[in-house]
Amino acid sequence: MPDSPSLFRLVFIGDVIGRHGRRMVSKSLPRIRERFEPHLVIANGENSAGGLGIVPKSAGQLFDSGIDLITTGNHIWDKREAAKEVLKNDPRVIRPLNFPPKAPGKGYHEFHIEGVDFLLINLQGRVFMEPVSENPFNCVDLFLQSRGEREKNRIVMVDFHGEATAEKQAMGYFLDGRVSAILGTHTHIQTSDFRILPGGSAYQTDVGMTGTLDSVIGMKKEPILAKFIDGMGRRFEVVNGEQIIEMTVVDVDRATGKAVSGDYHRWYERDFD
Repeated sequence: MPDSPSLFRLVFIGDVIGRHGRRMVSKSLPRIRERFEPHLVIANGENSAGGLGIVPKSAGQLFDSGIDLITTGNHIWDKREAAKEVLKNDPRVIRPLNFPPKAPGKGYHEFHIEGVDFLLINLQGRVFMEPVSENPFNCVDLFLQSRGEREKNRIVMVDFHGEATAEKQAMGYFLDGRVSAILGTHTHIQTSDFRILPGGSAYQTDVGMTGTLDSVIGMKKEPILAKFIDGMGRRFEVVNGEQIIEMTVVDVDRATGKAVSGDYHRWYERDFD
């Protein structure tokens, strides 16, 4: 449990890759909850269905495993009709806020939990990313202004789903002091730069993934290597093998909404055997 009752603890789990990643979440989350005693557990689930996209079954299995909220990103439309169904029927699953206004679903979710008002925001970067979205800096700036910035006793977390590390770092400093945490997703590669920025926001460029260790970002190595060698397209497939779960833990002061501590973690499937 957090060292003080004045702190709110959240756990954010990196991109869950296919059924093997979902199995790893189910296997590891009871131990994670026992070890860290979080008030809230969030996961990025845009690759939870076959490695690309999200469907009612994959979202449901993550919720059944104990995930509280699910963020997504650019692959959410890879199984478009199923994703629309998920977003329509369950507000706990959100898509990037800077998608076109007529896109299904919402880019944020807010609710009251453990004595605090919690706001989760999903954003997508523009650098090296498809489909091209609205400017995430302008979008989140206007959104926060429209809600009176951060009210007292409100905790705000942002999942910034992007490719370019510079764009993610820029967003971190842009939002520093305005939100509690800016945690990156999309690359499936965990970065070691977790820190508390000068204004009191927790920051990490990429939380990482939940998937197979012996892989290329959770996929079979051979087709990806072949594509790099000859430049020809290949069908990527989720690969099974020893799983890892990469995640970040953040403690936030309930009174100020500022992050006070945290760290990133990588656990192996054998740690839960």
